[in-house]
Amino acid sequence: MPTVKELEAFLFSAAPKDLAMHWDNVGLLVGQPEQAVRHVLVALDITEEVVQEAAAEGMELIVAHHPVMNCKWLPVQTVRTDTPQGRILMELIRSGISAICMHTNLDIAEGGVNDCLAQAVGLNVVEPLGADGCGRVGALPEEMAIDAFLPHVARALHCSGMRYVSAGKPVRRVAVGGGACWDYHADALRKKCDTFVTSDLGYHDFLDARAMGMNVIDAGHFPTEDVVCPKLVSMLQSAYPQLNIKKSTSHREVFQYFLS
Repeated sequence: MPTVKELEAFLFSAAPKDLAMHWDNVGLLVGQPEQAVRHVLVALDITEEVVQEAAAEGMELIVAHHPVMNCKWLPVQTVRTDTPQGRILMELIRSGISAICMHTNLDIAEGGVNDCLAQAVGLNVVEPLGADGCGRVGALPEEMAIDAFLPHVARALHCSGMRYVSAGKPVRRVAVGGGACWDYHADALRKKCDTFVTSDLGYHDFLDARAMGMNVIDAGHFPTEDVVCPKLVSMLQSAYPQLNIKKSTSHREVFQYFLS
């Protein structure tokens, strides 16, 4: 059976570590490099529920997108059971479960998060959006009205709801960015995109998008990135058919929408 270290090397061969942004923390973050692996759980995030699911099913390894520790928004200062992050780390260690996280390197890598997102929404002739390789730009096979494109995206990404602003333009040339990628809006405009699908926009971002004349759809952080999890399962199954590899069933969109 492969070891945790061998699986980390395989994942880095698909999404090289040097693609990760300077502030990021990727690779084996918790666990034993030499541990033999028979069962792998894949999830976008390592939540308490995901760890409990892995422990209940005898998984030795969780492969996730978002880092469980030492990232700019969640630095590890303590490991205590009275904090959410501390409980996750304690339970991973207590259960003997290793954690490998592939984050911005998987965003940028060919076949990673953003290629999966572009494919899901049906884009052709895809190219990188940002100079750093993050995001993607492509074209729909046929022009669509924004009112038709919205339900198309919602179905493709299994969104429970979306926020958007219409610039009154039909949709043909589309930029996509999994997660919080509004910082790339200037690249989308420069590449003559009429529409940008991403997430985590603020109020003034929507105002700016309308003023810029670009349709913008905030499809949610989870839906725009969870598309990579089936790809990770497929990659690992192809390379290691002897292993039991599955996508988490406990991890879902963290919030819902209430419409008055």
